[in-house]
Amino acid sequence: MKRGIDYIGVGVGAIIIDEQGRLFLSRRGPLAKNERGLWEFPGGSVEFGERLADALKREMYEEYGIEIEVGELLDVVDHILPDEKQHWVSPTFICRILSGEPMIREPGKCSEIGWFAPEKIPENLTMITRENLSHYRERYRSETVGRF
Repeated sequence: MKRGIDYIGVGVGAIIIDEQGRLFLSRRGPLAKNERGLWEFPGGSVEFGERLADALKREMYEEYGIEIEVGELLDVVDHILPDEKQHWVSPTFICRILSGEPMIREPGKCSEIGWFAPEKIPENLTMITRENLSHYRERYRSETVGRF
């Protein structure tokens, strides 16, 4: 049985902010589970028995070679993809890098990475990233960088 397809999956996401207030995004590669070719706030699946923050730290290290600090919860989004017959519940956290420089370690899952000013985010975003970005802008509209 496959999570997100045969039963509701849990995926966790990171809005990673640097010192200049830029946001880290990755572009989903040809082997991504869904929404291939679109930009997203990175994340991944939560394994059975794994805490959300631990899953997020593991995924960021596996996929980008970075160690992160997980801060406050931004939102929890129903990530329902009818065309792909998938359903995920996805909490997203405000994060920052503790060590390492992001690099693509799983090129099949990720084809490109970059840092973007909040007002210069690419338009071709995943469904969940559009929702996360809207919540991020609403919560931090008067601040340059999200609170940590």
